[in-house]
Amino acid sequence: MIIKQKKVIIMGAAGRDFHNFNVYFRNNPQYKVEAFTAFQIPGIAGRIYPPELAGEAYPGGIPIHDESELPGLIAKFRTDEVVFSYSDVSHVDVMHRASLVNALGPDFRLMGAQATMLQSTKPVIAVCAVRTGCGKSQTSRSITELLRRRGKSVVIVRHPMPYGDLHAQRCQRFETLADLERYDCTIEEMEEYESHIREGHIVYAGVDYEEILRRAEREADIVLWDGGNNDIPFYRPDLHIVVADPHRAGHELLYYPGETNLRMAQVVIVNKVNTAAPAATDEVVANVTRTNPQAAVIRAASVVSAEREETIRGKRVLVVEDGPTLTHGGMAYGAAHVAARQFGAAAIVDPRPYAVGTIKGVYEKYRHLTDILPAMGYGDQQVHDLQATIDAVPCDLVLVGTPFDLARLIKTRHPMLRVSYGLDQAATAALSEVLEHFLAGK
Repeated sequence: MIIKQKKVIIMGAAGRDFHNFNVYFRNNPQYKVEAFTAFQIPGIAGRIYPPELAGEAYPGGIPIHDESELPGLIAKFRTDEVVFSYSDVSHVDVMHRASLVNALGPDFRLMGAQATMLQSTKPVIAVCAVRTGCGKSQTSRSITELLRRRGKSVVIVRHPMPYGDLHAQRCQRFETLADLERYDCTIEEMEEYESHIREGHIVYAGVDYEEILRRAEREADIVLWDGGNNDIPFYRPDLHIVVADPHRAGHELLYYPGETNLRMAQVVIVNKVNTAAPAATDEVVANVTRTNPQAAVIRAASVVSAEREETIRGKRVLVVEDGPTLTHGGMAYGAAHVAARQFGAAAIVDPRPYAVGTIKGVYEKYRHLTDILPAMGYGDQQVHDLQATIDAVPCDLVLVGTPFDLARLIKTRHPMLRVSYGLDQAATAALSEVLEHFLAGK
């Protein structure tokens, strides 16, 4: 009996989409993936998922189209199934896409943990979130340091951000800052890797997460999955820690797949309680305990600090923050904005009138942004536009709240001051206790 292949389109954003293909569709004779579509990230459409990664069934690779082309692609390929494979999308927007696809004929599919998580030979700790920008990175750094103090070698595997040559980015290992240049990283990649590297942590990332896992296992006692957006882990976790943000209270139940993470979590960290309204923190805690009563809840303060913080007082400052957190993450401010208020800046300058090129386009798309500049840099042109925008803003000081050293990449006429943030001592102590129980159980 001949089984008809199902024709599939995978909707993605250069990350989860490739992983779902690799682990489920690549060598599966029941399916033929006709195309990927791309959304959220500028400049990632128009590429080919290369044949070296796609496998023998795809000698020409697989084309990547802009998501706006989806209706035409469904008609062209007579598609049977569309697989939604990216993250940090509201439940309403997911169902709008599902309704569009179903109206055009195909099934609409959301893939779960069973079909997409890889099993490691080493213990896996996963740090995920209910939204972008909740504080995964500072949590991952704290966990890694706590484990290293206990004599454990930890390798961090970061959620993918392959925005360049996909074949060259198949399996990347970052140990020094020079590796960021070697792999031609974007600002968005450096925001995730650099802080780990500066603390002496090994980071892996790329496209083929089976290959990445097997390489990481060779040099790790424990693999730490450092999630992206609010995506679920690619590896089956032995300890699943999820971070929530009371500045966006209620979002833990309103975004895909953040709610999935919340329901899977063994530990939920409600972060930023020092800057959020107490009622908002209580709302998040109540939602967590109602939705996942088995999860342990840790309330954490995100402590903002700056070298030479006294230089902020009385200054007109330009605030620059993590790009994805402000854009599709929906936040209107971050750590540098908090620092400006906390340390007595005279004014926070609105950068919008001075925005150049692609940065101007960011403000047109994300209308909630006002007195804050997202550190966007998905390509050389956008980095150039970011620098030109910073130079044009009339300010005394640029406060940088990104997790990487922006001054290393951009030379501006203004002095720059970095702002850092980390979990408070009480939350770190609570995490330490969680890890003690975890290690004892292993």
